[in-house]
Amino acid sequence: MPLLDGKAESCRILIVENSADLRAGLGGELKKLGHEVTLVSERTAALERDDLAEFDLLVSDLIDEAPADGETVRSFKLAVTSQPARRAIPALHDIIERTLTYKLCCIDNAPDVKHVREKIDLELPNDLTLMNAVLEYLLGRVARLGMIEVEQSNLFVALDEAFVNAVKHGNRQNPEKLLRVTSELSQREAIFTVEDEGDGFNVAEIPDPTDPANLFKSTGRGVLLIYNIMDEVEYSERGNRLKMVKRPHAPAA
Repeated sequence: MPLLDGKAESCRILIVENSADLRAGLGGELKKLGHEVTLVSERTAALERDDLAEFDLLVSDLIDEAPADGETVRSFKLAVTSQPARRAIPALHDIIERTLTYKLCCIDNAPDVKHVREKIDLELPNDLTLMNAVLEYLLGRVARLGMIEVEQSNLFVALDEAFVNAVKHGNRQNPEKLLRVTSELSQREAIFTVEDEGDGFNVAEIPDPTDPANLFKSTGRGVLLIYNIMDEVEYSERGNRLKMVKRPHAPAA
């Protein structure tokens, strides 16, 4: 792969989107960064490609609408698919930021969002610098849907703590591992899931940070903040997947 400005390797990107305008628009944005972009209109055509395994990054369904119980469902998937791409963090940072910015500005501006439910799936290398763009995007979507007052909800704190815990403590800052972030947003609630590829832990064994004996220990403070901010918090049995639910008008901690 050639170098981009002497900093990072170029990536091969596959964009799967049935809207010709959206497909071409995002493709053009990513080509400006110096990456090799392939555009496909249908999922079946993408799956049938002989070179599918050679792509470093998959961007799928920028806007895929289908009625479900009176709601319009939108899905979006961004996934890193190769080890070389995981090592090219500077290039991925620009790709992710450009992709999410394009989606937020050019696609997510629908005026009527009362009956919209969005599902966003992200699979990214274990690097906190990539999480900044993700965090800003998710908070932007919550704010535009008008369901939660982001600044008063402390949602930023909860998501940031979840990302930091997954990257540093779950995956132990191993860049070869992935972090999976899923969000499901509607007028009723915002559901966030953060999953790492680490060994997991038992949340019951975390020292109580409110105990005077642990006053100067940072362990457990992030988890306590998440529990206080979110309306529902659930860890998987293994402890490597965290599900958080925030609802409108719930009192902030």
